[in-house]
Amino acid sequence: MALHVPGTSEEVVLRDRYEVASIANDLLIALWFLIGSILFFQESTAYAGTWLFVIGSAQLGIRPAIRLARRVHLRRRGGQGGQRHESGDDF
Repeated sequence: MALHVPGTSEEVVLRDRYEVASIANDLLIALWFLIGSILFFQESTAYAGTWLFVIGSAQLGIRPAIRLARRVHLRRRGGQGGQRHESGDDF
């Protein structure tokens, strides 16, 4: 059984991976809403714009799922998944 010290490279790698997933998710949300908004300028493309809004809204639910998965993953690895306050790094 290996001793795990919080803040080691393994924990940092896991945190970085979840941060990248969160950033990619946020960029996609912005993209869906931006394209959806543009599509609303034409009546003929409003239906597609509505679907992009639905996709973007559903994807907003992925944000807390990423945070929860990160916390659970870190806690299972013996890290500080939910132990310390991470307001600046809580993505």
